[in-house]
Amino acid sequence: MGVHRVAVLALDGMTPLDLAIPLQVFGSRAQSAYEVSVCGPSDSVSAAGGFALVLSGGLDVLSAADTVVVPGFDPGLGAGFDPGDDAGLDAGDVSPREPLPASVIEALVTARDRGRRVVSICTGAFTLAEAGLLDGLRATTHWQHTDELEQRYPDVRVERDVLYVDEGDILTSAGVCCGIDLCLHIVRRDLGAAVANEIARRMVAAPHREGGQAQYVPAPVADAGDTALADTRAWALRHLEEPLTVARLAGHAAMSERSFLRRFGEETGTTPLQWLVGARLGLARELLETTDHSIDVVAHDCGLGSAANLRLHFRRALNTTPTAYRRAFTR
Repeated sequence: MGVHRVAVLALDGMTPLDLAIPLQVFGSRAQSAYEVSVCGPSDSVSAAGGFALVLSGGLDVLSAADTVVVPGFDPGLGAGFDPGDDAGLDAGDVSPREPLPASVIEALVTARDRGRRVVSICTGAFTLAEAGLLDGLRATTHWQHTDELEQRYPDVRVERDVLYVDEGDILTSAGVCCGIDLCLHIVRRDLGAAVANEIARRMVAAPHREGGQAQYVPAPVADAGDTALADTRAWALRHLEEPLTVARLAGHAAMSERSFLRRFGEETGTTPLQWLVGARLGLARELLETTDHSIDVVAHDCGLGSAANLRLHFRRALNTTPTAYRRAFTR
């Protein structure tokens, strides 16, 4: 991939972390070709948290970008949407927001018409929906605002229990830190698993999480005195080439299988089998990119057993073959 320009659209009331995520993931590195700039409709914006940010460019930056990222915003501040009776909602049903500037809508529509990739983080999905970019598409946002998104924009197919949604050139993430998962997913699409994994390691981010996992995890942190499964998951990642049954994982965690399955779902939002398949595919992608091992050896080393099984999972998850993937991402 040649130089890939990323424009982050900063609006009044934006969430600082939502802005920082794309800057960190797409920041200049030797192994990537991203160039990142922050732009907006004025010279500076007021972020949630009470500080101002001076911008490096205006809305014209969007037209020159290859990818446009729209961070979320605080529901009670800045750019957003006027509640109004025409939406068919009572004022108490929605969050009060100022109207989105017409210049911002026009710039986003123009960027999309020119074939740019458009991405939202968290409540940034409301900005894309207001511009009409999500009509007829699947999309997500922070779990606290999915009802509002669905009510305001009935043409959007709201996905409630996912980390992010990839609709090709339109991508949306769920709440806040799910933006990390989405941005790393984009790097994985552009540059392959090895580069994405290296960026994740430098950020001390979690291993790759598929977008279909539940975004709202009831018990993300273990209660005092309880046994969290982080050590068991880390151990499993080091032993992916071995048979890893629920019984073996539960044994490592010193739990009954029933308790293990319940707790695993609470902590990850998915099942052990789905989590293992995703982890093994991630390892397979990295091995295909960074080694010249045969497909059979890669299948064995990642725990998927046979080349036929590896091809099956690649076709299901990535709509390609291991060989084609290797050709595309070997560096």
